[in-house]
Amino acid sequence: MLRQAAEGGQLYGSVSPRDLALLVTEKGFAINRAQVALNAPIKTIGLHKVPVSLHPEVEVTINVSVARNADEAQRLARGEDVTVVREEGEEAAEAATAAAEAFFEPEVVEARRTHEAADETSPADSETEKK
Repeated sequence: MLRQAAEGGQLYGSVSPRDLALLVTEKGFAINRAQVALNAPIKTIGLHKVPVSLHPEVEVTINVSVARNADEAQRLARGEDVTVVREEGEEAAEAATAAAEAFFEPEVVEARRTHEAADETSPADSETEKK
């Protein structure tokens, strides 16, 4: 099942028993939504095991792959965890922080730079005073 989802894997909608019954019927099996024993709708991407009651004494489990696109569905089938948030490098994080500070608080950024520049020149001045 392809669904839209956030980066963390949370679906913007959900996969209901009706959706699953329709998918199974499209694949050539005759079931209705009442046979899908899903207690709560699926709200995350990933592989899900869903019980289907074919008869009061016969129950099967189907594996449902919920993904954002076909490539992600293939990665799920291989066993990869697609919900892992990619870690950014420290440089990218620092650049993003600097850009945000410069945009929202330019006075604070300028004051910090002035203070840092003063700190860098202070040790050199104190060494010349000692000589």
